[in-house]
Amino acid sequence: MTLHAGEISPEEVRDLAAQFESAPLTDILRWAWERFGARAAIGTSFQGAGLVMIHHAVEAGLPFPIFTLDTQLLFKETYELKNRLENFFEVKIESLLPDQTPDEQAAELGANLWERKPDLCCTLRKVVPLQRKLEQLSVWMTGVRRQQSDTREKTKILELYHFDVLRDHYILKLNPMATWSREAVWDYMKKHQIPYNPLQDQGFRSIGCWPCTKATAVGEDERAGRWTGFDKAECGIHTFLGESI
Repeated sequence: MTLHAGEISPEEVRDLAAQFESAPLTDILRWAWERFGARAAIGTSFQGAGLVMIHHAVEAGLPFPIFTLDTQLLFKETYELKNRLENFFEVKIESLLPDQTPDEQAAELGANLWERKPDLCCTLRKVVPLQRKLEQLSVWMTGVRRQQSDTREKTKILELYHFDVLRDHYILKLNPMATWSREAVWDYMKKHQIPYNPLQDQGFRSIGCWPCTKATAVGEDERAGRWTGFDKAECGIHTFLGESI
């Protein structure tokens, strides 16, 4: 369930965020588990940072629920990776699905909505399913890193958001990978032989839905291959909550 007013103060969140800047990843994850238990869940799109976080949690015996947003428009390599990761980590990764299949969406809103209204497509296939999931949680744990793009460079390790003003509910967003570099992530991945998406080896440094993801060029932001041709850098799952408190 989501947080209620008074369960954690904005002042405590700010203090913890500052402390976590220099804390080991496992210590941050252990804090979340000891305070919130299964009310804290890891959301992953199978990028490297999220997998490093899951590996730390599993190694520390912290059985967080894990979920992913299945837009039904993912690369076949991504679906194959999900199965490999479940076997590797010996965990179940819950898939959150949109209300409509791609065909049902096309019948109502026209074919290839992502080519005409990518924000709407992302909202229907990612944001809405996530919002439903967050209604069941107190802490949403992500693999967001500051180095990924200009839109993420001010990410704090712990953030508090007003999730539902009418019901006075809140959500904590824990970004324990925020300070990690891409190089550190991939060094860890290789050291521990964690399965990863083979598209990474083809220049896809940030992998989303197949219609909206391309390989990136040397020197570009990691997420430069997303929504090429649109003034769009985020799908909306990390922006719909507005400003943190």
